[in-house]
Amino acid sequence: MISSKLLEAAETVLLPIFSEIDTKVKQNLKKVLKAYQNHRVGVHHFSSVSGYGHDDLGRETLDHVFAEIMGAESAAVRVQFVSGTHAIACALYGVLRPGDEMLAVAGSPYDTLEEVIGIRGTGQGSLADFGISYRQLELTPDGTIDWTALDTGIRTNTRLALIQRSCGYSWRQSLSIDEIEKIVYIIKQQNPNTVCFVDNCYGEFIETREPTAVGVDLMAGSLIKNPGGTIVTAGGYLAGKAELVEAAACRLTSPGIGREGGATFDQNRLLFQGLFLAPQMVGEAVKGSHLIAYVFEQLGYPVNPPPLVPRRDVIQAIQLGSPDKLIAFCKTIQRHSPIGSYLDPVPAPMPGYESELVMAGGTFIDGSTSEFSADGPLREPYTVFCQGGTHWTHIAIALEAAIEALGES
Repeated sequence: MISSKLLEAAETVLLPIFSEIDTKVKQNLKKVLKAYQNHRVGVHHFSSVSGYGHDDLGRETLDHVFAEIMGAESAAVRVQFVSGTHAIACALYGVLRPGDEMLAVAGSPYDTLEEVIGIRGTGQGSLADFGISYRQLELTPDGTIDWTALDTGIRTNTRLALIQRSCGYSWRQSLSIDEIEKIVYIIKQQNPNTVCFVDNCYGEFIETREPTAVGVDLMAGSLIKNPGGTIVTAGGYLAGKAELVEAAACRLTSPGIGREGGATFDQNRLLFQGLFLAPQMVGEAVKGSHLIAYVFEQLGYPVNPPPLVPRRDVIQAIQLGSPDKLIAFCKTIQRHSPIGSYLDPVPAPMPGYESELVMAGGTFIDGSTSEFSADGPLREPYTVFCQGGTHWTHIAIALEAAIEALGES
């Protein structure tokens, strides 16, 4: 079969890159292991308390461990966050006040943030409802940060700069840590009081440094993405300066409670274990993204990021060019998933998204994008976004069938 020969050739070409990824996994794992050792993590941290969740030793220790790994003053790792979007919303509501401006420096935000901001939807307590204005700096025609616009983009009332690390559903390069560091430097030169906030979803453990280690004031993400190691059942996190993490946590709970409440429902062991597994799981997903990019470019499809270049998140996009191919691709990925392989993905509305989505997500954790999944909005140019993967060999098996399916569609 053409597909199997193509994949075999790709694997041979990518072996040196896979070796480089393993080296980075080792560096990140050393950092995680050191944090566990420094905070003397033991089996007693796996226990949980009930009710209000006061004095949960495991939760408090995990916060310290997470903060050290992320190079942050403080962190709040909580199962009460419904999603990454929820964690991000808490951060925005925690920092911003009426009359403030939020500036997105990397073009349009991810779809699920549009209703939070108030640029789509009917309000329901959006930032716009509270008198918080929004502005965005458009990307250059080649999809990169407009550094010239950023040099003069910060105003006196620009309280928060939103830096979306991942490309999301846009066709642009995701941001590297070096680029994020440069963005922060430029912003702080103009207004030291502007809070630099990073949507870190899909980006954890891609590089050996995280945004909070290079000057970012606050960041947020999801635990059913990279840092959950594919086994955490729900939740999200905040990390950054202590006062900002606390302000965001007060939006999750309430003023006066902040980070001090929230039972972990006997999830502490999974939270610790998932974080320990995360560097390895991310490494496997990155290998899979290289494989997808190489194979589909060989087949003539536009891909982002391109083959053989360093990764900046775990997302690999392919422009399939037609709704039939998008649906066929997702159906094939679903058929080669461990859970729900008998289901057929069909386009449907999704809360928080503008367009109908078709989604393949046969994952052990519902909606987990650290496990192998694929989805895309039903709009031109009919791009599918592949995420995650517990081992790249599973991705290779699914891709072989997907190539054949696209040839028939």
